[in-house]
Amino acid sequence: MEYVRLGNTGLKVSRICLGCMSFGDASKGWHRWILDEEASRPILRRAVEAGINFFDTANIYAGGTSEEVTGRALKDFARRDEIVLATKAHGRWGNGPNQAGLSRKALFQAIDDSLLRLGTEYVDLYQIHRFDHETPIEETMEALDAIVRAGKARYIGASSMYAWQFHKALNLSREHGWARFVSMQNHVNLLYREEEREMLPLCRDQGIGVIPWSPLARGILTRPWGSETARSQGDRVLANLYTATAESDRAIVSAVERIAAARGLAMAQVALAWLLARPGITAPIVGVSRMAQLEDALAALDVALSADELAELEAPYVPHPVAGI
Repeated sequence: MEYVRLGNTGLKVSRICLGCMSFGDASKGWHRWILDEEASRPILRRAVEAGINFFDTANIYAGGTSEEVTGRALKDFARRDEIVLATKAHGRWGNGPNQAGLSRKALFQAIDDSLLRLGTEYVDLYQIHRFDHETPIEETMEALDAIVRAGKARYIGASSMYAWQFHKALNLSREHGWARFVSMQNHVNLLYREEEREMLPLCRDQGIGVIPWSPLARGILTRPWGSETARSQGDRVLANLYTATAESDRAIVSAVERIAAARGLAMAQVALAWLLARPGITAPIVGVSRMAQLEDALAALDVALSADELAELEAPYVPHPVAGI
């Protein structure tokens, strides 16, 4: 396993981050393909054994049970100081007016709830899951700083938003001496490259680690075009992300399929190898629901694509509507 610094910090993370949205109690979440605790543990164990030290979850995944399952497994399979544990806050966890968002009240409650579910005294990376348009960013950044100073988080990160919003938050931290975002968890893959226009250059300029979500386009890049799985049929998010540019997307998936067949690789390995080779990408967040998917992600670390292969993968891309913000 290769380890790299998360942005300009001294924190070392594996080049693959295991996304834990797939683990928990399906009855409490949005997706029926979520694995229960018994089915999740072998995958988490294998990830640790393979050298993955970076694990990402969120307070809303499977109604909070993702944090519970992930926390218990990692406690059994690794020492706490070996693991880089990340979680997120923003989404609604209750019906009350303050049980969502990034206000000081919501964040203070959300971090305590997450720590309890994870069974730990601190998280290594505490992230805002989206931008909160109803809370002043000054309030959010000051609250995050207080959480870091209280020892409940070692670092803070952000997720999908516009580059101007992220830059404003970075400037506020600098002006006030508050804890600064060290990472950006955004939407980047072969089918969605709009982040290359502003966000990725900003992150490179500011020394921000980039940990993309949906690096395999929710599985579209792992199988021939038009193929369906239990996940794709029941994925409520997929239709909102990949429906507007089907013609170019089909051509990209076909290129992935051709290169994978010629090289004797799984399509997922080719798609991840492309992302790992992009400038400024720290660690794609790979979600898995089968052991084979984890093995493909690990194998992608050893795949080097040629300049011609990269050009073939990138050529069909056309501008996409902004998605995932």
